[in-house]
Amino acid sequence: MIVPVAVALVIVVIAGLLIDRQNQQIAESRLRAQAFADLSVIRAKLEGNISGNIQLVKGLVSVIATEPDMDQARYGELAQNLIVDGSQLRSIAAAPNLVITMTYPLEANRAAIGVDYRDVPAQWDAVRRVVETGELTIAGPVDLVQGGRGFVGRFPVYTLENGERLFWGVISAVIDLERLYADSGLYGTALDIAISGQDGTGSAGTRFYGPDLSAENPVTARVILPSGSWQLSAIPKGGWAPDPLATWALRALLLAAGALILLPIVITARMIGERHSHIRELDLREAQLSRLTRRLNLALTASRVGVWEMELESGAETWDNRTNEIYGLPQDGGPRDHAQWQAVVHKDDVDGVQAIFERDIRKGSYQADYRVVLGDGQIRHVRSIGALFSEPGQPEKVIGANWDMTADVAMTENLRQAHQVAEARNAELEAARTRIEHNALHDSLTGLPNRRYLDEILKKHAADGFHGSGSIALLHIDLDRFKQINDTLGHAAGDAMLVHASKVLRANCRETDFVARIGGDEFIIVSSAGSSDERLIALAERIVKEMRKPAVYEGHECRFGVSIGVAVRRSADIDVKQLLINADIALYRAKARGRNRHEFFSEALQAEVITTKRVADDILTALDTDAFVPFYQPQFCARSLELVGVEALARWHHPTEGLKTPDRFLDIAEELNVMAQIDALILDKALSDLARWDQAGLNVPRVSVNVSLRRLTDDSLISSLKTLPLAPGRVAFELVESIYLDESEGLVAWNIDQIKELGIDVEIDDFGTGYASIVSLQKLHPRRLKIDRQLVMPILAETAQRQLVASIVDIGKSMDIEIVAEGVETMEHARILRDLGCDILQGYAFAKPMSREAFEHFLSEKSWRQAS
Repeated sequence: MIVPVAVALVIVVIAGLLIDRQNQQIAESRLRAQAFADLSVIRAKLEGNISGNIQLVKGLVSVIATEPDMDQARYGELAQNLIVDGSQLRSIAAAPNLVITMTYPLEANRAAIGVDYRDVPAQWDAVRRVVETGELTIAGPVDLVQGGRGFVGRFPVYTLENGERLFWGVISAVIDLERLYADSGLYGTALDIAISGQDGTGSAGTRFYGPDLSAENPVTARVILPSGSWQLSAIPKGGWAPDPLATWALRALLLAAGALILLPIVITARMIGERHSHIRELDLREAQLSRLTRRLNLALTASRVGVWEMELESGAETWDNRTNEIYGLPQDGGPRDHAQWQAVVHKDDVDGVQAIFERDIRKGSYQADYRVVLGDGQIRHVRSIGALFSEPGQPEKVIGANWDMTADVAMTENLRQAHQVAEARNAELEAARTRIEHNALHDSLTGLPNRRYLDEILKKHAADGFHGSGSIALLHIDLDRFKQINDTLGHAAGDAMLVHASKVLRANCRETDFVARIGGDEFIIVSSAGSSDERLIALAERIVKEMRKPAVYEGHECRFGVSIGVAVRRSADIDVKQLLINADIALYRAKARGRNRHEFFSEALQAEVITTKRVADDILTALDTDAFVPFYQPQFCARSLELVGVEALARWHHPTEGLKTPDRFLDIAEELNVMAQIDALILDKALSDLARWDQAGLNVPRVSVNVSLRRLTDDSLISSLKTLPLAPGRVAFELVESIYLDESEGLVAWNIDQIKELGIDVEIDDFGTGYASIVSLQKLHPRRLKIDRQLVMPILAETAQRQLVASIVDIGKSMDIEIVAEGVETMEHARILRDLGCDILQGYAFAKPMSREAFEHFLSEKSWRQAS
């Protein structure tokens, strides 16, 4: 009875030890995988932060290579853009010819100015290595003179002179150690980390961070530096020991299972004579054992570990369900052999894993990682461990465990690819930075300085008073008719003209003058103002004259001119921003006065601009407050003097200046592009008043409203008119003569045709003051012609003027067009115009423009009868 109990006890103990050992190995493997993943993230952050700082400083090195003679102010402007949030740079020193002449921040490092590296033995070896190799080095960590510790990156700088590459000096950048460690995630991690490789000497170098972990079997990772490398070592803060609570829980489970296995044997041996009486109790205990076994299997399933067993002599194998699942085989509990294992393992891994097994299993255990190819072609990564197990009188066996590492392998591969993508993007950014730095300060087409360069120059001149002269002049130049060249000959011709213009400007300026292209066809000349404007006037006139000369492009003579605005400042305090605004204002005035000329900025011009802006603001406010109203001037039949219509004229009720006529706001409203809005507003109110008069029984046959060119070019005009209550013949649109003369084609012509189809009469206003042809008049065929008051006023005294009016009347009559005469100041005017054949009269002889209320009173009193 003792022998079977002892044997069972030995088996249970061995199985428990094996399972406990497997559990510890699995736990340690998971800890190592997690530690390596966390360490890889820290390694990537260290590489990224160091690389980012190096790239920032390389940008400064590139600028110094192109501006070797820069001073401390320029150096400080560039360097301050590098030492910003997100970088670990602490200071940057420039040493042309190995002598420190510039540094940033300046005040904190002023003591370093003038230091010759050759006289500093502690730094000369590292600097000499940069000079001899021509490559950057990273040294450290070192104790800094200004306090703290850091790494020092030294960069060689070369310039090109006459095609020869010359050594300029060294740039030294200090990377703050604590900020680098903190930004890279070294603090607050769950790992104990050590870093070796001081001065980039790699794994063989001196450890400079963290405790000595060499005896702790740490995971390692290599940090690749621009020069050399570091080695990271790490272990969990609690070591590689698994969670003791989980370990002892498993052990307790194994002890319970062993006890339950042994207990039935002891009871059976002792109670063999009483088996019939205790059969139920035995069945109960067997059921309990089965439940415990299922729990053990459940624990193995939850851990996703597959268990297998192989008999060495026969090769017979036993796999649990999890192992069958890993290998993609049916979970039928059937026997397995080595051939089935070989059939699913990747053909490139079979021989290697077999060799590892044969070599290591006799030592007691083996471990191998390999790939498994499933039936659908899916590949899994598997880690397998096994241990030799033998017992007296039994064949030797290997008991092992497998687990699926596909997710871990995929994660590692993703990290590797992400690192490659980051490196590729860094390379692209470096190339882009190089291109941007090359073109940052100059226009690619003309080679002139660009707007950015101009801003830097103006900042410098604002500080030093234009080389100490205390005076500065800006010439803002804009090419006239440049758009026509682009539209007719193409953008290539336009580009050629821009290059030609840049050459003319450069040829007519002094060497000390600064010429920049700041936009499409705009240029700026920065010059000294001198004591008088004579030189600037001569310069502007010379440029205007030279620009008017034709330039030949592919056999075509291209002609264009320039408008120039000049702003001058003769005082120690130079506000360059205001000076640019003043030059722009003067340019605007030059264009307004006919172009191809120059204008100087003056206080009067500024006052005019301010006044124009105030009026513009008031107009916009008036639109919001509905301050534009129609005033009505009646129109009468020339023979019966009956009312035949009214003209609605826009008036502005200004809150402080009273009623304003269009001559006070029309031009500014055109510039603001709100005339179409004013026209629509007057039309709406006129239609509302017409409906009011109809309801009140006041006979107003027709209302005429003015329509601007801007509104006629609106592609939504017709759709908006269709929504209004427009009765045929009750509304007329008055168009100025220049509209149908200049815009008789395209959208304007189409809109006019559609207006006629809506039943709206078309009238030509101010006829005789433009240059309309009989052909264009026939093409438009308006309902009425309105003879301008300038032609009507002289007919009392000038016979020739009367004949001119008669000719216009004859032209209209021949085309079946009604004739309206405006500016009828006296009844004598009315009689003559009637005799000349005019159909409709309008003027102060009958009534002035009046408000709606006054017009309604005028109608009810029939005041025009008294006037006539």
